This record gives sequence, C-alpha cells and structure tokens, in this order.
Amino acid sequence: MKKRKKQMTKSRFFQGVELTILYVILITMALCFIVPFFWLVSSSFKYPYELFEVPVRWIPRTIQFENYQKMFTMIPFFQYLWNTVKIVIWNVIGSLISCSLVAYGFSRLKWPGRDKVFVLVLITMILPFQVTMIPQFLMFQKLGWVGTPLPLTVTAFFGNPFYIFLLKQFFSGLPEELSQAARIDGAGEFRIFWQVCIPLARPAMTTVAIFSFMRCWNDYIGPLLYLTNNKEYTLSIGVQLIRSTLDPKWAELMAAGVVMVTPVLVIFFLMQKYFIQGISMSGIKG
Repeated sequence: MKKRKKQMTKSRFFQGVELTILYVILITMALCFIVPFFWLVSSSFKYPYELFEVPVRWIPRTIQFENYQKMFTMIPFFQYLWNTVKIVIWNVIGSLISCSLVAYGFSRLKWPGRDKVFVLVLITMILPFQVTMIPQFLMFQKLGWVGTPLPLTVTAFFGNPFYIFLLKQFFSGLPEELSQAARIDGAGEFRIFWQVCIPLARPAMTTVAIFSFMRCWNDYIGPLLYLTNNKEYTLSIGVQLIRSTLDPKWAELMAAGVVMVTPVLVIFFLMQKYFIQGISMSGIKG
C-alpha cells in the first residue's frame, strides 16, 4: 500500500511538473502574439513623438482619437472599405462553390485518373504567386480586365488547391452509407452533394470561408497589379497611401493597422469553434 501511494504521489508530481511546463510554454507563445498587438493598439492613441521614446511607453500619456480621425479623412476610407468588402464577398462565395464541387468530385465520385489529377492539383500549391504573376497579368490584359476588379473576383470561381484539399479530406471521411441510402431513395449526385454532404461539412466550409476572407482582406499585390483607378482601390492600398516619403505618418498608420486587424480578429473569435473543428476533422479523416 505504501509503495502504491508513493508511486501515485510521484506520478501526480510529474504530471504537475509537465502541466506547469506546458502552461509556461503556452503563456510565452501567447505573449509573443499579444504584446505586439497591444503595442499596435497603444501606439494608435499616442502622439507621433511617443512612438520612438526609449524606454518604450506602453500606455499613452493622453489618448489621441485624432489619429483615427485623420486616418479616415486622409483617404476615402469608406469607399475603399466597400471596394474591399465586395471583393471579399465574391471571393468567399466563389471559393465555397468551386472548391466544394471539385472536392466532392475527388472524394465521392470514381472516375479514371482521379488520383493522378488530384496529385496535379496539389502540385500547383508548390508554385509561388511570383511565378504565375506575369502570365496571369498578360492573360487578363488580353481579356481587357486590367483596371477592373474582375481578376480579383472571377479567379475565385476556378478553385484553390489548398481549399480543395481541405474539403476533399473532410468529404472523404463522411460515411459512404449516407450516399448509398440517398441513391436508393432516388437522389442524384448533385442532390446528395447539396442536401447530404454540405450540411455535414459546415465546419470545413466555415474554415474555407475564414481562410478566403483573410487572404482577400490582406491582399496587397493583387489590387496593386490590377486596379488602376483610385476609386476602386482597396484598404490595403489605401493604408500605403497614408504613408509618404517625407512624413510616414506613423501614428495614423498604427490606427489604420488596428482597423485592418480588427475584422479578422472578430470573425476568428466568432467562428473559432467551427474553424478548429474543421481543421481537426479535415486533418484526421482521409
């Protein structure tokens, strides 16, 4: 009995040590992300000269809302915001429609060469955007789309290899008996896709929507390449317009950074349950 008690106390002690080490690591990693964001928010309310004080002043002497007021007036903020929202909405819709259909074809339908074609789709993930940037620009230039938002929205309806892979892994993990039961009842493949698989794939679809939103919301190179009219600029370009060569406007840039980051954080916290569930289930099943 005494030996068992000693063994139990030792095991509890080691478990406590492991948990303590784990919490220390997690807290340290969390601080690595929280501290820069806190400094960004704090700096957005400071005077410009306070940004370069040594030692660093974490709390501003007086809160300056003028930085946000100047940021809203230095650029047509709400027009750029609306332009960004339109591009984001079309990209999310296009990604969900195209990627889910392609992923369903790769995971639930059997056709010759399916696995080989899927490997080719995955290989395209290796190519960086810089490799395909010039060919795509020349193609859209011949189509007459340069100077319009079409290159930034229409491409979403042709699928994204990473999103296709994510949804394919999720669809592959769904029980085949569900599809067979629907076929016995007379349902076609599209009806099985829409009424059986899509409702079950809500976590994975939410994950794809979040990824698509973050990619388009923060995209800078795409709008810079294809948008030539300043009335069609997005927020990512507008933030760069605040900064000039002689006067960088650091305080206003910090305020713009907070405005750009806030929607991403809000959406992630609202959808984190589905996001984590979609990532975990897509990774485990396959």
